[in-house]
Amino acid sequence: MAGQRGTRVAGADLVDLLTRAQRALVRDLGTVLEEEGCTVDQWRVLRALAAEERSMGELAAALEIPHPTLTRVVDALVDSALLYRTQSEEDRRRVSVHVSPLGRTKLNRLESLAAAHERALATRIGPETVTRLTDLLRDLP
Repeated sequence: MAGQRGTRVAGADLVDLLTRAQRALVRDLGTVLEEEGCTVDQWRVLRALAAEERSMGELAAALEIPHPTLTRVVDALVDSALLYRTQSEEDRRRVSVHVSPLGRTKLNRLESLAAAHERALATRIGPETVTRLTDLLRDLP
């Protein structure tokens, strides 16, 4: 096994480790957000729309979520009255998505849960480690 490790490409280790960490963090956060009946993708969509309306295309690009998946996520949030859509008067093909007042209230609760989750992570691995990781990950392309 040690011989195999020496022949592995360093970048492949990085991708594997980042993927495993991302999946574990999403799984743990997802468990926390389930208390509010929300998924991680739904929370990410609400967060992305909190500051400004966006078209579905802009939202898909910003969140790196495939269009079909994003459509399902947004449909569920619209059905729950957390989001609503409007059609552009200039271009009927352009549909913008907005957070409703109910969605803002829900987002505030979700943000509290996510912040508590991050504080628990910082307690477990150390706040300095969280800060270093955050800084390093922001520098990745």
